Amino acid sequence: MLGVFGIVLSLALLIYLAYRGITVLVLAPILALMAAFIGGIGGQETHIMATYTEIFMKAFANYAKNYFPVFLLGAIFGKVMDDSGSAKAIAHAIAKKLGADKCVLAVVLSVSILTYGGVSMFVVAFAVFPIAQQLFKEADIPKRLIPGTIALGSFTFTMTGLPGSPQIQNAIPMPFFGTDAYAAPILGLIASVCMFGGGIVWLTLRVRQAKKAGEGYGVHPNEKFTEIDETNLPSLGLALAPIFLVLGINLVLSKMVIVAGKYDGAYLEKAPYLTKLGNVAGTWSLIIALVISILATIIFNYKRLKSAKDTVNQGAIGSLLAIINTSSEVGYGNVIQSLAAFTIVKNALLGVSSNPIISEAISVNVLAGITGSASGGMSIALGILGKQYLEMGIQQGISPEVLHRIASLASGGFDSLPHNGAVITLLTICGLTHKESYKDIGMISVAIPLCSLVVVVVFALMGVV
Repeated sequence: MLGVFGIVLSLALLIYLAYRGITVLVLAPILALMAAFIGGIGGQETHIMATYTEIFMKAFANYAKNYFPVFLLGAIFGKVMDDSGSAKAIAHAIAKKLGADKCVLAVVLSVSILTYGGVSMFVVAFAVFPIAQQLFKEADIPKRLIPGTIALGSFTFTMTGLPGSPQIQNAIPMPFFGTDAYAAPILGLIASVCMFGGGIVWLTLRVRQAKKAGEGYGVHPNEKFTEIDETNLPSLGLALAPIFLVLGINLVLSKMVIVAGKYDGAYLEKAPYLTKLGNVAGTWSLIIALVISILATIIFNYKRLKSAKDTVNQGAIGSLLAIINTSSEVGYGNVIQSLAAFTIVKNALLGVSSNPIISEAISVNVLAGITGSASGGMSIALGILGKQYLEMGIQQGISPEVLHRIASLASGGFDSLPHNGAVITLLTICGLTHKESYKDIGMISVAIPLCSLVVVVVFALMGVV
């Protein structure tokens, strides 16, 4: 039991200290080794340095190997879309079309299109906030509702639900289950409708409550407004073209070229590759789609970019912290997995239900909440239990596509608790606090996605794909 106590203590410290602002890069190895040390006191033979170099760092490196291209290209694509003015052009066009009286819907749609097109959630927040700020001010709607509105378009259905989403949360399950980004499209669409509809209803209710109470935009003494220069923005069609390219090329490659058998991947099963086409097809499709879209965006907007080289460099550098943070969390999870006491935790997670759909939905959500990261929690959960879930699914006639979609959806629930890095960043960009805006963020990105997940689990158990 001492080993279990060490695991629980390390997890509690990870949550608390990460919330207090200490980087996961430092926390993850220290707390993982602390749990291993306590487990050693409890009777398991533990070698601290070997655990660090041969378990933590090996898992860290393996995760970076598998997902660095997606993090890298996603960050570069987002930066190119931002610097070219394409992200602002899309948001501005939608806002102008719908008007200030429909500012909530305008912001949600703007963010959704950008996020679904592959633009990083962080880039989206920076690009859309100035427009949201002006719209909410003009409509005299409380500024405190802006973070929840942006969260609906970026932290929910476009991240985990919509089939084909190039976001990392939809890419992580692919090598585990041999699937692609369009896995279980009907389940994904059901979840997306629930999250989008529920979020819009909630925000509309909150706006009405504020109006009824006579609450307006509010007084924010240190607030600055950024003027949008329309003269140098690309046209809406030109701005949307790279997004259609990402989605279209990914769809064609994953469904009609690679997986359809038009690409002979038999050589992959031989040395030095020793893998299967199904394990890499989804990732390859996404990488190619992003590369082509980045090049197209640069070509379309070459004169608008101050320096294409600087834009690409900044995007590449910006991807490093995200991939290293998540890799550290995965390293942490693998150390915990190696401990004898984790067998008790593992059996508890698997013992929740003999059905892998239910067990996976719970374990991914719990670990995403513990780490405060959708990608980190899902990576840990699938790294530990993914193979067993796949085996259980095959035995019970459950499609790997269903397991992919459930894992992706489950990652977007408890991950958005107050210590989540994206939540903290969003509030910082908006110049607001947890006290002012987290109630709406929590409802939009925790409560409603959890309810949506329950609905999807029910449909999945009924055999819907």
